[in-house]
Amino acid sequence: MSNRDWTQPSEDALVTYRAEGGVAVITLQDPPANAYSYAMFRQLDDAILRARFDPEVHVLVLTGAGEKMFCAGANIEMLKSVDPYFKYNFCLHANETLNRLEQTSKLVIAALNGHCVGGGLEIAMAADLRIAKAGGGKIGLPEVALGVLPGTGGTQRLSRLVGKSKAIEWMIEGLSFTFEQARDEGLVNKLIEATDAASFLAGVIDYARRFVPPARASKAVGGIKRAVQSGLEMSFESGLALERELQQQLFQSEDAKEGFQAFLEKRPPAFRGR
Repeated sequence: MSNRDWTQPSEDALVTYRAEGGVAVITLQDPPANAYSYAMFRQLDDAILRARFDPEVHVLVLTGAGEKMFCAGANIEMLKSVDPYFKYNFCLHANETLNRLEQTSKLVIAALNGHCVGGGLEIAMAADLRIAKAGGGKIGLPEVALGVLPGTGGTQRLSRLVGKSKAIEWMIEGLSFTFEQARDEGLVNKLIEATDAASFLAGVIDYARRFVPPARASKAVGGIKRAVQSGLEMSFESGLALERELQQQLFQSEDAKEGFQAFLEKRPPAFRGR
């Protein structure tokens, strides 16, 4: 295949999108491995923007199709057949897409229904939380075995999640862990016991709805996410300035007024996400 073949829009739905009850579910769909191509990332980018612009969506849940694989990373057939110019721009676009996911001021949960390796883990690390199906698979960055490094943000995000020395060790050894081990290492936030992928996803969505109005002030959740995701990349003083600006925006929100009033009236607040 030529570079041009891989840049053509796909007629297949490689990413599906559905939104209900304040939660948008975005599914990587190219079984059996759900490996991503440029076309898949174009569709993922569109789905992220769709959720970002929808005022009725408060939480994004990102998962993979099927029972065995969240995502196995980049499509190796594509990488083998395209030239370095294409590969560079492919990685650049992937970085931009995951940055957009990370910077969207809505909570993002990666629902790991199956193995999450290579670029799949790089996608999951751009989420705010990672919830995995108990006993559902392995997680790791094995790119060194291919003679390359994790090139979709893996070197940067893993080191920020688990620390510099540990991240280097895991990547140079190409280590993989069970979801249970990954939770113990702080790479996975929660495990959900489930008999299949459908019941697992239902459990993740139930958890996601804890952060949807009227139960939770989703603008405050988004502000916390932005303060942490963006603030940690700044100096301490700049991070404090960002925190103040986000707090000022929240002070002017309907939800903050409701929260303070409900506290004074000793009743549960009824947030609206505004």
